[in-house]
Amino acid sequence: MAPGIPEPVELIVKFSGDLAAVTDALGAQAELLSQNYAILTIGRDQVAALYAYPQIESLELPKNLSVAQSYNLISACIADAQDKNLYGLTGEGVLVAILDSGIDYTHPDFRSPDGTSRILFLWDQTLAGTPPAGFAAGAEYTQAQLNEALASPDPRALVPSTDTAGHGTAVAGIAAGNGRASSGDNRGAAPEAGLIVVKIGGLGGGPFARTTELMRAVRYVIDKARLLQMPLAVNISFGMNNGSHRGDSLFETFLSEVSMEWKTVLVVPTGNEGAAGHHCAGRVSTGQTLDIEFFTASGIEQYYISLWKNFADTFSVELLFPGGASSGVIGIESQTKTVRIGNLTLTVVYGQPTHYSVRQEIFFHVAADSGTVSSGVWNLRVIAGTVVDGSFEMWLPTIEEVTAKTQFTAPTATDTLTIPSTARKAVTVAGYNNRLGNIAEFSGQGSLNSALPNPDLAAPAVGILTTRAGGGYDSYSGTSLAAPFVTGAAALMMQWGIVQKHDPFLYGERVKAFLRLGATRTARLSYPNPTFGYGALCLSGTLSYLERYQWGGFRVWLQT
Repeated sequence: MAPGIPEPVELIVKFSGDLAAVTDALGAQAELLSQNYAILTIGRDQVAALYAYPQIESLELPKNLSVAQSYNLISACIADAQDKNLYGLTGEGVLVAILDSGIDYTHPDFRSPDGTSRILFLWDQTLAGTPPAGFAAGAEYTQAQLNEALASPDPRALVPSTDTAGHGTAVAGIAAGNGRASSGDNRGAAPEAGLIVVKIGGLGGGPFARTTELMRAVRYVIDKARLLQMPLAVNISFGMNNGSHRGDSLFETFLSEVSMEWKTVLVVPTGNEGAAGHHCAGRVSTGQTLDIEFFTASGIEQYYISLWKNFADTFSVELLFPGGASSGVIGIESQTKTVRIGNLTLTVVYGQPTHYSVRQEIFFHVAADSGTVSSGVWNLRVIAGTVVDGSFEMWLPTIEEVTAKTQFTAPTATDTLTIPSTARKAVTVAGYNNRLGNIAEFSGQGSLNSALPNPDLAAPAVGILTTRAGGGYDSYSGTSLAAPFVTGAAALMMQWGIVQKHDPFLYGERVKAFLRLGATRTARLSYPNPTFGYGALCLSGTLSYLERYQWGGFRVWLQT
């Protein structure tokens, strides 16, 4: 950045009317994601000016996402759906989108029997090259370019996209691998589906992807599906804790709204925060002081705490560092407060309610100016003033960001779904051990309040054998390995319904409803619940119900 030129920032914007008038006046760049959502790139010194324009309804800064790290087609009842003597479904005519760490496009499982690529489009957001139309960065590769690379002696020289993490390759194998590297033994749920892959991350400058990058990816794959006139199942194996976990951020509401476009299903895992100790809920009364202890691991460079409370309650806060140093008492009158102690900088921001949420966030960010954050015991002191409600919740970052050794001393296991699995229109997938039948310890849990976000169903997530970047197969665990079972199942459902013309409206919330209906439930649990949701994925059960409800009643109406 040249001296004297303000650093540009990205903003998620909800707008109405003529956005071009705003961008032209302020010298901003807009990427339109839908009729009411856009990503603005604007000079930091111009952000305040946005509030003067009536077209701008709401603003939100992008936040970092982490991959929910970590088959069993029989336990998920997918093998019956694939059986040629039963439904014979393969995913043919349907698109599966993998929004992840990329894909090893040379792996045999993502190639047809003649060796050509099954990937129709690959957008690597981390590379410089020719970006897709309507987007400013990254490199897009077509199926023809991938085939040219695969036919060459050095594929990476022509298409340099890789999956160094291996996560996206593993997820893609479960959802849609064809098992060619194992003579079909390790095929995925939808082995003949077309693939669209977006390698996310890097545009935000750091190890983690940002919400804006994922929003771009969702917009891209839906537009491609509409162009190709093919139904689309989207797998999003990312998650974060930075938010209210109520599905009400611009990021989450965008995903819910855009999922209703075209013939689309969005599938998101619950994350691996169930046993991480990163959520703490409490209650205070007027005049009470409550101390909340937590540990930080060695070696981390920053962390945050996102505290959410009733806006009608008055809280002050104080953070006590390992060794006893204090931030001092920080109240609402400060709104934004910065405190420096040793090599650490603490920033505390008192948020305000928005048009979509009545709650208030108090956001804490601790970063090391040099070296790392002090490891040890911290104490967050909540000092209640006048209280009407008194309840509050707070979250630390995910395991992937701060390790399992950073945690509250008295955590709360519920409400540990990561964002965006809390988006209302997504299919939210928990993980279970299909060998034992129990929910995986790491699987994010929903709320005891049924009005708040909960899983829709669970899928296998422990010891899953799937494709490995570099070739062959390996075993992985994590809820992001559960989600692609459901993504692949949704693709098979849409093949049966839309491609084979049994149910032309089988997408969106209708897919979610039938997945819930057909899920396997046991007598020892009541449903829905915060761990399994409506039960374990059973695609053949779902398909049997679909046959009974074929055409959603329209055929009966037409015949009367």
